[in-house]
Amino acid sequence: MHIPDGFLAVNTWAPTWLISIGGLGYCVKKASRMLRERAIPLMGVMAAFIFVAQMLNFPVMGGTSGHLIGSVLAAVLLGPYAAAVVIAVVLIAQCLIFQDGGLTSLGANILNMSLMGSIGGYLIYNIIRRSVSGFRGMVAGAAVASWASVVIAACACAIELAISGTTPLSVALPAMAFVHAVIGIAEALITCMILAFIFKVRPDLIYDGQARPIGKIGIVFALAVILILLALSRFASKLPDGLERVLK
Repeated sequence: MHIPDGFLAVNTWAPTWLISIGGLGYCVKKASRMLRERAIPLMGVMAAFIFVAQMLNFPVMGGTSGHLIGSVLAAVLLGPYAAAVVIAVVLIAQCLIFQDGGLTSLGANILNMSLMGSIGGYLIYNIIRRSVSGFRGMVAGAAVASWASVVIAACACAIELAISGTTPLSVALPAMAFVHAVIGIAEALITCMILAFIFKVRPDLIYDGQARPIGKIGIVFALAVILILLALSRFASKLPDGLERVLK
């Protein structure tokens, strides 16, 4: 869902850049107040994990592929503000290193996947988690929020493309929403499996107003998982992702 250069007009990418800069500034300020210094390693591990996981495109349907966004996963472990910063860092690195998403459209990508995905997704997760207590509430909240974060980001992307005159809204919105509704199911399943494992071995890592230190053993285990994902990235699907499919 990384929008490339040339697909957004200046009347779209300029405002999204301004919104993203302001939003990230607010998130950094809020996160610095709420997080302890010992939680910084967990942010680094999450950034590395999501960076690598987003390289693993998986086939979904009709010659289309998708990949993990990870905004809700990060928000459940770090809180919404720190998660938004982490996802933004991942998007910036992917843009500058791998040209995955354009520089002019980076503001829109950050707005859609980082700010809307993390903060909007966490709001949905928190409502469900407060309504259903315990493990079931966490899993149900994470599942619905993960799916919704993908669909909301896709719809925002479609609106931005339509405002830019790239694709009519009547074409882009239903196409993006449908394809990413399917991708969102995979996002929800992956997020819930990871969180279920974490809840079993380190339930203290689930965010409850402050992020916890991951510990040396946790860092070693996480790095091992990241290396495995990096090795598996060579088998990632070569099929176009949802946005590429719609733009064709």
